[in-house]
Amino acid sequence: MTKAFDAVKAEEEHLLCRSYSRYPLAIARGKGARLWDVDGKEYVDLLAGIAVTALGHCNDEVCAALEAQVHRLWHVSNLFYQEPQLELARLLLSTSHHGKVFFCNSGAEANEASIKLARRYMRTIRQRDAFEIITLNGCFHGRTLATLAATGRESLSDGFTPLPEGFKQVPPLDMAALESALTPSVAAVLVEVVQGEGGIVPLPGDWLREVETLCRKRDVLFMCDEVQAGFCRTGTFWAFQNYGLTPDIISTAKALANGLPMGAMLATDEVAQGFVAGSHATTFGGGALVSAVATKIVEIMLRDHLADRAAEVGGRFKARLEAIQRRLPEKIREVRGMGLMLGVELAVPGRPVWTELLRRGYICNLSHDVTLRLLPPLTIEEIDLINFATSLEDILQAA
Repeated sequence: MTKAFDAVKAEEEHLLCRSYSRYPLAIARGKGARLWDVDGKEYVDLLAGIAVTALGHCNDEVCAALEAQVHRLWHVSNLFYQEPQLELARLLLSTSHHGKVFFCNSGAEANEASIKLARRYMRTIRQRDAFEIITLNGCFHGRTLATLAATGRESLSDGFTPLPEGFKQVPPLDMAALESALTPSVAAVLVEVVQGEGGIVPLPGDWLREVETLCRKRDVLFMCDEVQAGFCRTGTFWAFQNYGLTPDIISTAKALANGLPMGAMLATDEVAQGFVAGSHATTFGGGALVSAVATKIVEIMLRDHLADRAAEVGGRFKARLEAIQRRLPEKIREVRGMGLMLGVELAVPGRPVWTELLRRGYICNLSHDVTLRLLPPLTIEEIDLINFATSLEDILQAA
């Protein structure tokens, strides 16, 4: 470690709550798919702030949109009508079959809004006392108390119990368990098409379609968490569109404002009736500044066909990683994912591999100590992915 890094680390020890296990990096600046630390070392960013900076760091067009709005209007709260919010809503809803949107500040808040809307819709519109939310083992839906209950992992809820009631988990792909769990008290089933924090685990389309069909049969809402997988990352604008699903509600965040805090919940016109004035609110959600930035981001994604690019570039990248797995089956257990949302599950200890990649200038995430999670900017140059794959194979051969 250098003196510059040690100084940053020591200062943090005095100032911040110790709730993060930091990477041994202090980042000073970024541009495109590149990051530089406080010592000037350059890195290829294959994490994008956990699927957030989908257009790369400090995108020139986004910076221009931000600067223009900075001089016009920042915040007035949701007590007022705001045209930037409406412009974003029109554009965002054009990407899906949903008719209404609620803006918030994070993925956890978007999932909270989804849960609240599902319960209130069932009780006030459908006149049913249905409140339970079914989720899947291996999921991740956030860090608030309710979304921790939805996630259902003891490792994340340690010390925070009791959690709110009304949540239960079933194993993925176990249709019998799901059918058994769908009692009259269930309001909705919430799934991730690709479980991101779970280690990049795509759920089969046929099974997801069966889940939606069962929800329709049992008069239960079908909801998708698109917080990590949305915004072109999996090769379609929304991950659920890969399989022709029609969820009643979706939650999203991360890439929506490319690094500014913003989330959203999209709902059909029918289900959106569950909210009325005063039933749910947020001070900051959908403010003029973040809405203007998010509008520019969605415009660029659509204009530049970044979903198609993620499918094409990600498909070639995945094929390259799969070829390495075939050459080194004793080192790589599985390559999985869709578009530019990929996971490489190792058959060897993951920490030394991740550490060596970092030393060589590649930033990625290590999930559950065995899976390299790859979520690069959608605009990353393909040569960076090729070079990463070459370095990974070299490291694994020497492991």
